[in-house]
Amino acid sequence: MNSTLNALKSTITVPFSRPTIAGKELEYLQQALDQRRWSGDQIFSQKCEQLLETLLAAPKVMVVPSCTAGLEMAAMLIDVQPGDEIILPSFTFVSTANAFVLRGAKLVFVDVRPDTLNIDERLIESAITAKTKAICVVHYAGVSVEMNPVLEVAKKHGLYVIEDAAQAIDSFYFDRPLGTLGDLAAFSFHETKNISCGEGGALIINDAKWTLPAEIIREKGTNRSQFFRGEVDKYTWVGPGSSYLTSEFTSAVLLAQLESIKKICDARRDLWQKYHLALEDLESRGKLSRQVVPSHCKANGHIYWIMLEGPDIRDSVIKKLREQGIVATFHYQSLHTTKIGRAQSGICNELPVTENASDCLLRLPLYNDMPNPEAIVEQLAKAL
Repeated sequence: MNSTLNALKSTITVPFSRPTIAGKELEYLQQALDQRRWSGDQIFSQKCEQLLETLLAAPKVMVVPSCTAGLEMAAMLIDVQPGDEIILPSFTFVSTANAFVLRGAKLVFVDVRPDTLNIDERLIESAITAKTKAICVVHYAGVSVEMNPVLEVAKKHGLYVIEDAAQAIDSFYFDRPLGTLGDLAAFSFHETKNISCGEGGALIINDAKWTLPAEIIREKGTNRSQFFRGEVDKYTWVGPGSSYLTSEFTSAVLLAQLESIKKICDARRDLWQKYHLALEDLESRGKLSRQVVPSHCKANGHIYWIMLEGPDIRDSVIKKLREQGIVATFHYQSLHTTKIGRAQSGICNELPVTENASDCLLRLPLYNDMPNPEAIVEQLAKAL
């Protein structure tokens, strides 16, 4: 088995993704080592937070170990209780759901739009009940959810809006940065994301009233941050919390990446556009459907996906591309179709667009130093 896997790995010339090296990562890591302050909330963590606050014009940003951690903190901050209902898409990563399931909430899955694969804003209001606590949107592929209607419905019914912006750093909706539209949001800086520190994330706080509670949650339920600011004479346990700090090594790498965010994301946008143009002919011939980015949205080039006619075709294309050394892949398996998803769901709706995306979507390789997308599209055409 191992020899077979090694043989397959040796044939890969175009991996699905690969993190970008911005240039100052090693320099900053050395500085982090030299300063001998390696735990969380130190100089590099603070610089990352300050830079993100400037980029987003957000009241407060906290770097955390992952987007998952940020979502968990968001669920705690809005005080999700057992029996509360959270509206969210089924076409998402498990962390979106787990953040609320861990607090005892029931999940109400809503179908996605066929053009963007984001939650269908037209279906949200009918899913609201007396138990609904929040709407959690997911900006799939770095393309914004239609946030204005979502925010209007949330305001009408007195609901929180949480943005799972894992894939959406440097993406915009009507020129507003994603992550700043809801009450709270979380970014991912995982190895597969545009901006990466291996494992990392950020919690975006869009109302200053949550800053102190978030500090307490992140510091294991203590008022340690207040103590270091001189606001209390000692720190102690004051509420529920966990360990949501990142080390200085993680933050050192992240700072180098964030300082180059425009360069990194603009390069990905250029690659995305090359894919889009190269795939136009295949779409016109009915071989596939291309990804859609609405004109009022500016995406960050995180993913280029296409929709094929069926799962058998999709699986065949994956295999044929892999034989040519190109790794393309499917994406989320619908959460509502899993055993745990069914058990945790408050309302079981039919979600045909979601299920079709799970069966037929194909993601193409996309990373900053990848080969020309036109060459990959040529191989894709042969595989279809």
